[in-house]
Amino acid sequence: MVDQPESDPKSTPPPVPIPDLEPDEEIEEDEDDEDFDEEEEEELETLTPEARMRMERTNMDSLFKRLSTERVPVRVHDVIIKGNTKTKDSVIEAEVEAVFRDATSFQKLLRAAGVANARLRGLDIFESVNITLDAGPPELPGTANVVIEVSEVKNPLTGDFGVYSKPEARSWSLEGSLKLKNLFGYGDLWDGSVSYGWGQTSEVSTGVSLPRFKGISTPLSARISLLSQDWLKFSSYKEQALGLSLGLLSSGNHDLSYNLSWRMLKDPSQMSSHTVRRQLGHSLLSALKYTFKIDRRDSPMRPTRGHAFVSTTQIGGLFPDIRSLRFIRQEVDLRYAIPLGFYRAALNLGLSGGVILPWGNGFMNTSSYLPERFFMGGNSSPVCSLRGPTSVLGFKARGMGPAEPRRSVKDNANEGNADYPGVDHIGGDLALTAFADLSFDLPLKVFRDAGIHGHVFACTGSLNKITEKAYKEFSVQKFRDSFRSSAGVGIIVPTKLFRMEVNYCYILKQQEHDQGKTGVQFSFASPL
Repeated sequence: MVDQPESDPKSTPPPVPIPDLEPDEEIEEDEDDEDFDEEEEEELETLTPEARMRMERTNMDSLFKRLSTERVPVRVHDVIIKGNTKTKDSVIEAEVEAVFRDATSFQKLLRAAGVANARLRGLDIFESVNITLDAGPPELPGTANVVIEVSEVKNPLTGDFGVYSKPEARSWSLEGSLKLKNLFGYGDLWDGSVSYGWGQTSEVSTGVSLPRFKGISTPLSARISLLSQDWLKFSSYKEQALGLSLGLLSSGNHDLSYNLSWRMLKDPSQMSSHTVRRQLGHSLLSALKYTFKIDRRDSPMRPTRGHAFVSTTQIGGLFPDIRSLRFIRQEVDLRYAIPLGFYRAALNLGLSGGVILPWGNGFMNTSSYLPERFFMGGNSSPVCSLRGPTSVLGFKARGMGPAEPRRSVKDNANEGNADYPGVDHIGGDLALTAFADLSFDLPLKVFRDAGIHGHVFACTGSLNKITEKAYKEFSVQKFRDSFRSSAGVGIIVPTKLFRMEVNYCYILKQQEHDQGKTGVQFSFASPL
C-alpha cells in the first residue's frame, strides 16, 4: 500500500491508504500536482452533497472494477485474530496460514479469504466468522493485514435424537448423540452416540477429533465403539465387535485410518451353513485403510455434469497374532454425468468393482473373512452411493450372490420329516456392478419448483467366489453367466437431508437363490 501524494497540510485531509497498482512506480511530487489537487478540491467544495456522493460512488465503482479485472500485486503482512476467548490462536492460524501465504495478488487474496472462512466454519466451534482485509503499514507498500473476527458458540453442548427407518432391510433404529465442542480450546470435538436397531444393528460409541494446530499438519481423530449386528435372517450369524479407530490423515483427497477390533461371530439358531460354521468364534482385526476420493460432480444428490472417482484399499493382519485376520481388500467407484441439454436431463453412468484376497502362505487355498466379503442387494441409490459394488435395485439386502443351504433340523414328532431351512447368503470375493440412469424434469411446474423429477434406470451386478481354489473353476463363461440385472422407472423426491425414490423395478435376470422382486420399491439416499 502507498499513501496519496501530499499537498498543502492546511487544506488537505490526512493520507488514506489505497491499493498500490504498481508498487515499483515512484510518485513524483511537484508544483503542477499540488495545483491540480487544489483545483480538484475546490471543485468538490462547489458540488452539492448529492453530486459529491455520486462522484464518490463512481470513483469507488471504478476502483472495484480495476481490482477485479487487473492484477494487483499484494502480500499479507499480518493476520490479526479477534473474538476468540477460549480457542487458541494456533488453531485458527493453522487453518488459514497456508491459504494466505500463497496469495500474491488482490484477486487471490479475496479467494483465499473465502477459503479461510469456509475452513474456520468447518471446525464447528464458531457461531460466526468475519474476515476483513485492511491496509498494511504505510512504510510497507503493497501489503495488507487480514483481520479475522470470530464468535465462539455460546452453548458448547449439543444433542440430537431421532427415529430412522430402513425400508430395504425392513428395520427401524433409535439414534441419539451428544457433542461437546472446544472443551480445551484446541478445536476439540467430543461426542458420544447410541443407536439401537430393531432386528439388525445396535452401536454405542464415543470419540474425539482434533483439527490441525501447531506442529500437527492434519486433523486427528479417535473412536471407541461397541457394535452388534444381527445377520441371522440373511446369513445365520450375529456379529459383535469392540473396536478402536484412529484417523491418521485427512487432507484434501486423501484419508488414512487404522482400525483395531476384537470380533466374535455366533449362531444362536445352530442352523448355519458349512461356510458360516467354520468362521464362528473370535478373531482380531488390525487393518490400515487408505481412501483416495475425487468428486467433481455439480451435485451429489442430482448430478447433471462432472465425474467422481473413489479408490479404497484396506490391508488387514498388521497385528502379530495367530487370530489376526490377513487380507487385502480393494474397492473402486467411478461415476460420470453427461448433460443432455433439455428438461435438465442427464445421463449418469457408474461402474464399481471390488476384490478381497487373503495373504500369507497358501493364501489362495484359504477362505476370506465372512464379514469383510462383498454382499449385494438393498435399495440404496447407485447414483448417490460411492461405497463400493453393493447396490443393485430390485434385490433385497444380501439378496443375491453365492448361497449355501442351512443345516436342516428334524421334527421330533415327525421323524424323517424336516422343514426346508433356507439358504445362507455368504457373499463373494470378486464383485462388479454397473448402472445407467437417465434423469429428467417432469412437465408440471409445481414438480419442477420442488425439485421432484423422474428417472429411468438399468442395473447389473456380479458376485463370485475365487478363494479356496474356486479360481480354478472360474472362467469367462461363468463370469458372464453370474450377472443379475434389473430395470425400471421412478420418481425422485429430494429433501434437505436425503433423496427419496419411488421406483417400479422389473427383474430381468436372477438365479435360483436370489431374492429379487418385481414391483414398487422405496429407496433412500444420503449425500454423506
